[in-house]
Amino acid sequence: MNLCAPATSVNWWPPDIRQRIFDGHQCRLVRAHITAEKAGVLSGIKRAAEVAANTRVSFDSSLADGQEVAAGQVVATLTGTPFYIVRAEDLLLGELSKTSGIATQARQALEGANGHFIVVCGAFKKMPHAIKDQIRQAVAHGGLRMRMAPHPFVYVDKNYVRILGGVAKAMQAVAPLERPVVIQLRGELEPIAQEAITAARMGAATLMVDTGELDDLEAVSTALRGEGLREKVKLAFAGNLSLEDLPGLSGHDVDAVDIGYSVVDAPCLPMRFDVIED
Repeated sequence: MNLCAPATSVNWWPPDIRQRIFDGHQCRLVRAHITAEKAGVLSGIKRAAEVAANTRVSFDSSLADGQEVAAGQVVATLTGTPFYIVRAEDLLLGELSKTSGIATQARQALEGANGHFIVVCGAFKKMPHAIKDQIRQAVAHGGLRMRMAPHPFVYVDKNYVRILGGVAKAMQAVAPLERPVVIQLRGELEPIAQEAITAARMGAATLMVDTGELDDLEAVSTALRGEGLREKVKLAFAGNLSLEDLPGLSGHDVDAVDIGYSVVDAPCLPMRFDVIED
């Protein structure tokens, strides 16, 4: 890569005024650091390196996606001409800051569970298509699963239950597929404890209590145990839960928790971009 290739040799459109500002400095090399301003988990290192390569800037980092970084730690060192260095600042922080914030929040969720149950973040599916894959990667870099069960499985959500006329009819509809079933329970057409019993008797592998109400989780657990069905199913819990809710769930009968939006809505991990020397 020719770091000294003059920016004026490229016909930029729309015109970039920085070409004029740095006119005469086309072959002067400068270095810059990207520094984490808070401790967190990195996501986007590989992507940022690829963007830098396409921006005529060298990108040097000993860190990897999923690795923890301390406050004040240098994430990457960049070398390039002034024009391309200032362009890199616009591009590279955006590849790192937001996704690293999501990865950091995912790691905090994992730690909040403290091994008592699995934490899942399926809300990446509800993000804009253009950034969905980046968010999915960030969740994984933080250490969270994105699905309640390994593929292949069938996810029967609340709308399937509504359309098909109840849990029993929904379970009948998916039975010919011969795959493990994860079913979302909300207690809309019959008491949620009865929905759980029906789904378990009809072969569901995972029952997701999706109300966010601990009373519903306890009712389902009690009903399943009373019918001798609890050991045959996994019991999951969801419904606008936050990171702060996780430690308190450790004393409840639950195998998995979907944390959802609390992870994907994480704030950016603050980072700064500083030119350090010629």
